[in-house]
Amino acid sequence: MAKVVLLGAGIAGHTAAAHLRRKLSKEHEVVVVSPNRNYQWVPSNIWVGIGRMKPKNIIFPLEPLYKKKGIGYIQSKVVSFHPEGEGSDNKPFVLVEGVYGTTKGTQEKVTYDYLINATGPKLAFDLTEGLNPGTNKAFSVCTYDHAEHAWQGLSALIEKLKASKDSTNKAKILIGTGHPKATCQGAAFEYILNVEQELSRHKVRDKVEITWISNEYKLGDFGMDGMLMSVGGTPMPSDELVEMVFADRGIKWILGAGVSKVEDGLAHYENLEGEYKTESFDFAMLIPAFSGHGFKAFDQQNNDITDKLFKGFMIVDADYTPRPYEEWTVQDWPETYQNPSYPNIFAPGIAFAPPHAISKPRKSINGTDISPSPPRTGMPSGITAKLVADNIIDSINLGKSSMHHKGSMGNMGAACIASSGYGMLKGRGISITTFPIVPDYIKYPNSGGRDLGKTIGALGLAGHWVKLSLHSPFYTKQK
Repeated sequence: MAKVVLLGAGIAGHTAAAHLRRKLSKEHEVVVVSPNRNYQWVPSNIWVGIGRMKPKNIIFPLEPLYKKKGIGYIQSKVVSFHPEGEGSDNKPFVLVEGVYGTTKGTQEKVTYDYLINATGPKLAFDLTEGLNPGTNKAFSVCTYDHAEHAWQGLSALIEKLKASKDSTNKAKILIGTGHPKATCQGAAFEYILNVEQELSRHKVRDKVEITWISNEYKLGDFGMDGMLMSVGGTPMPSDELVEMVFADRGIKWILGAGVSKVEDGLAHYENLEGEYKTESFDFAMLIPAFSGHGFKAFDQQNNDITDKLFKGFMIVDADYTPRPYEEWTVQDWPETYQNPSYPNIFAPGIAFAPPHAISKPRKSINGTDISPSPPRTGMPSGITAKLVADNIIDSINLGKSSMHHKGSMGNMGAACIASSGYGMLKGRGISITTFPIVPDYIKYPNSGGRDLGKTIGALGLAGHWVKLSLHSPFYTKQK
């Protein structure tokens, strides 16, 4: 009998757990360890953040579902990794600590034969001074409760604007990235479009100045170095597409900005020219930095071996050899998400350490890094989780290691639909498909490293319908 333990119950962890349970016979054990009681369908946090959905519409409790499906569930957080066991016992385990009810504060060893680290990122608000969700008029939509608080803040501003007779002094809304190395620009991009639409719906759009602030060098970078895409059969750079959308909606933008501090209604940032500036706001939604969770690892003699497992995020089968950005290639990216020191440990989704940036790293004149970190959310999380699960299933069934299933972000595509508004006739969507996620400049030298036949952008109501229609089946499938 084999025991597979999964850390985290987000898109990667939940997908892998469900796939393992479906494919493995009942003699094998599948256990999920997560500090969260609920699963959340993250893409719909945006609609919670504009008051068009309630948290109850995008979450469900994990414990009864896992019990029904025959998946073990431990509501705890990881304390440390022990891949060689401890003392005379060589059975590998993770040390976890209960976070709820009678187990709160209680530590226990959870042994495993295979371990999937799907803990995702730490939302490192602390890396930007004053960036604490719900304070200083700054909010987040990274979790459903953050998004609910964001709507409370936005709703209060809307009501204030409705009551105001002053049409000269406009309120200011600031949305984008809240750290010089933040990623997940796509979520902020979708949120700014939805906020703009919601202001129009409430008939206060003319009373608000909306500004996009980002560490991107160009609009539409999204941490992927932008993309050349086919729009209506015509090649168009993503920065031109996003600029067209922002210009149409009267949204201003500040680029190459590394936010370092947030005070009440005031964001401090440094730009690539080395200037230190501020931007005032009445409401802000700023994506924080993502970081590893700071886990420690120990060998059988209790010596610290953290550097064998972690490089911020977890080390996998990538090429981490230091080299200039121009010398990095798609071959540097992992294919099996397996830790090289401990082959029974895997890290799909956001939990793995990327070998290098996708967007060209840039520094300000003062030497501050201001450029997006590589995105690994959404589709890549689900795809990599499933292939990790398939390799574990094959290894268990064959009785020996099998890494037949492979999937690099250098030969993997992704689709993103940024929709604004809510309802069948009240909304617009921007649909983008990208292939590959990590550009391959050798294979596609004349189209920005991507296949123009599969890298496509589209605007209109149809994309919005797709976004709406995807919510229910995806949410239902996970539930």
